[in-house]
Amino acid sequence: MQTQEKFRKKKIVIFASGNGSNAENIITYFQQKNTAEVIAVFSNNRRAKVLERAHRLGVKALHFDREAIYQSNEVLRLLKDMNPNLIVLAGFLWIFPTNILKQFPNKVINIHPALLPKYGGKGMYGMHVHKAIHEKKEVETGISIHYVNEHYDEGKMIFQATTAIKPEDSVQDIAEKIHELEQEHFPKVIENLLFPLPNE
Repeated sequence: MQTQEKFRKKKIVIFASGNGSNAENIITYFQQKNTAEVIAVFSNNRRAKVLERAHRLGVKALHFDREAIYQSNEVLRLLKDMNPNLIVLAGFLWIFPTNILKQFPNKVINIHPALLPKYGGKGMYGMHVHKAIHEKKEVETGISIHYVNEHYDEGKMIFQATTAIKPEDSVQDIAEKIHELEQEHFPKVIENLLFPLPNE
């Protein structure tokens, strides 16, 4: 029995609101391994490209509205049935409900396209973050992967990576540098959380 448990794939569920490049990267990363898999992608945006990406990659793609996640507990019930080992927010723009956080303690993580605590909070996502960093003429930026709590971008930090900003870099240049960091590090951080080394 222990042997079976040891080799059972860990289950990941992704929440995303938009394009889904991070979600696709995570899905394909674990499709090449036999240790974990993305079993579902949830989106609050029925037109989000992330749903198309998930469907194309053979992953269950689910759309929900505000009532389903905040009032009726429908999303919570689905998650309890799936029983994921980790819930990953990859560009998910709504505040995550307390009842789900309580059901999955220390199992919900988020990625933010800046070095928190700077440039975090409500309304700070995507290009809004990169524009703010560009306007402030910052010399570096990066990504932050953290646990999710009841407040935007305030959960316990898991991992950060930085990249330099040149004076001539445009907002788009900054966005591309962040995208590269996300693609390189996000799946590996997820893997380390699911399969921590003995000394961690």
